Amino acid sequence: MNNSLLNRFTPKEPKFFDFLKQVSDIYVSVSTLLLSSLEADSVEKRREYFHQVKAQERAADKVGRSIFDALESSFITPLDREDIHDLAESLDDVIDLVNSCAKHLHIYNPKHLGNVAMELGRVVVEDARCVSQAMDALTVMRKNADALKTCIERLHTLENQADDIYESGLIRLFDEETDAVELIKTKEILSELEKTTDASERIGKVLKTIVVKYA
Repeated sequence: MNNSLLNRFTPKEPKFFDFLKQVSDIYVSVSTLLLSSLEADSVEKRREYFHQVKAQERAADKVGRSIFDALESSFITPLDREDIHDLAESLDDVIDLVNSCAKHLHIYNPKHLGNVAMELGRVVVEDARCVSQAMDALTVMRKNADALKTCIERLHTLENQADDIYESGLIRLFDEETDAVELIKTKEILSELEKTTDASERIGKVLKTIVVKYA
């Protein structure tokens, strides 16, 4: 009875890890939609994928607001408030960039993107899956940090891989594309995709700071 009464008046800690996992799962979903948009062959399909990405980006924003509201009102947090804030903000940034990629594809509707864009799109999907795994590993970090460290290293490797794909892709684009308008369209889309992989690595850097503090 006393324990029940105590529990009633003890401040409940918001489920920050659950919130972060929800956002990371949205990242997986929108990155998969982005890859489908890269594979699409019509403006109608790309418009539909963009609308789906936009809807999920708004859902992620809603969860993000819940995180920030909880940070303001919570007496106890499982990590430093600054670390939770930085992690939530970096997740929001990467989903915003996926949305930007999908929007560029819809608006520009390039005639032929080639393999480079697809390769970068696959890196984005792999980044998203790695981030989702990292959110799972974060919950048990104090007991076993190895899984989280593996995810952080993987995000760094993927970013380096994306840089190589992007640089070689630009060289090929300027060598082979003769239509100036198509060149500009493709270059902008490749740039947005590369920025998205950079943003994923920034999540890894936030996680690395957390590991140093708590693991």
